[in-house]
Amino acid sequence: MDLDPDAAYLALKARDARFDGRLFVGVTSTGIYCRPVCRVRTPRRENCRFFGSRAQAEAAAFRPCMKCRPEIAPGLSHTDSSRSLAHSAAQLIEHAVHGGQGLALPALAARLGVTDRHLRRIFVATHGVSPHDYLATQRLLLAKQLLTDTSLPVTQVALASGFDSLRRFNAAFVEGYRFNPTQLRREGAAGRAAAAGDEGALHLAYRPPYDLDAVLGYFARRQVQGVEQVDGLRLRRTLGWRHHGQPVLGWLEARFEPSRHEVHVSTSPSLAPVLGAVLQRVRQALDLDADPGLVDPAMLLLPVPARPGARLPGAWDGFETAVRVVLGQQVTVKAARTLAQRLVDRFGMPLDTPFPALTHVFPDAETLAAADPEHIGQLGIVRQRVKALQALAAAVVQGDITLHRGAPLQPTLDGLRALPGIGEWTAQVIAMRALAWPDAWPAGDIGLMNALGSCDPGAPRHLGREARHITALAEAWRPWRAYAVMRLWHYVETSE
Repeated sequence: MDLDPDAAYLALKARDARFDGRLFVGVTSTGIYCRPVCRVRTPRRENCRFFGSRAQAEAAAFRPCMKCRPEIAPGLSHTDSSRSLAHSAAQLIEHAVHGGQGLALPALAARLGVTDRHLRRIFVATHGVSPHDYLATQRLLLAKQLLTDTSLPVTQVALASGFDSLRRFNAAFVEGYRFNPTQLRREGAAGRAAAAGDEGALHLAYRPPYDLDAVLGYFARRQVQGVEQVDGLRLRRTLGWRHHGQPVLGWLEARFEPSRHEVHVSTSPSLAPVLGAVLQRVRQALDLDADPGLVDPAMLLLPVPARPGARLPGAWDGFETAVRVVLGQQVTVKAARTLAQRLVDRFGMPLDTPFPALTHVFPDAETLAAADPEHIGQLGIVRQRVKALQALAAAVVQGDITLHRGAPLQPTLDGLRALPGIGEWTAQVIAMRALAWPDAWPAGDIGLMNALGSCDPGAPRHLGREARHITALAEAWRPWRAYAVMRLWHYVETSE
């Protein structure tokens, strides 16, 4: 945290939501730590200790507030430090916890290409706690959120939070928070649901401002019937997982609550075993962890009208997003959506939902890898794209490529470029949306060239020269060029 204690106290007194998730206050008189937006009476300055993360506060023996709920605060994003090894490790830990997976330090270090001793050293220097303590905090906070916002049995909450037994979960919870899980559910859940009027909804916070029109408009212009629907401030869609080798299909509804700077997420009961992963997908897809205070100043340098609250619409499912990027090669947004619609109609998995607009789950990697190439080609997808789709699907099935924001950037880019039919533009857009890489830059994009005025309609096109020109312009927007891409695309798409 860059703020000194006096400045941090001023942010706390102002209940400034811009610091939500980047600043936490521990109150020595109560032993509780809060978000800066907490609505309780502001504590005295001499009773406050300030921390840059939830893990630091819990390592100092503070327990989370039951009112402001630190577990729903915005978390880390690549914009915090796009090249930081420690932040990459933290995101891998968060991905593993929310996916219900284990993650040992040696395995984590090996994935990042360093020794576990070096990783531990730089992690402590960056986050103020060890990777083990950070992992423990993430597990307990996920459990606290599931206990508060859902009616899942405590045993399922323990498993979903990464604990291999109920006994260990109870012991860790009591040691960390000084009360047991059933006590939390009994005392906190009923009051929270009654106050919010949406019992069973999971709550996620974001830092304002947030450009709702741009994000919802982006998804609305690309929505595929049967899979997704944008309805006012609500975004609904179907999702699928492989959980312990078995398919898990369901739906979710994400509803924005702008006055609270929150998104409320409702899901089908079938997604109960993967609720932690659902939260991660919502956070990435809606870019809830972004810090506008860092991103927006760079967006002011763009040659288009300013819009505060820039966000990078991400992936609900990394493989689905990559497939749709491949289908979008050298065609319009409308044409790409048509091809995706045909793919869903032919290979999508039927799903019963309470929403007439949601009827299918997007075909998974196993389905497309095993499909007859001729059947895919009959949908109007050219042979080169068919080869690219099936090569991508095979790489995902075999585990050669993983597509989520915790995946290693450079190996993933190299793996994508090695596939037939996937060039630099495709790799960059996949990295931008599926890996949430904030500095991705698809230099050959015609829309970017048009938005930046590098195309003379009366002159022959020299795409290589134009790509070099806009890449030189984009140096001023580093390390948030992907946010610039979205802002420029929005300008082009809404100006037509």
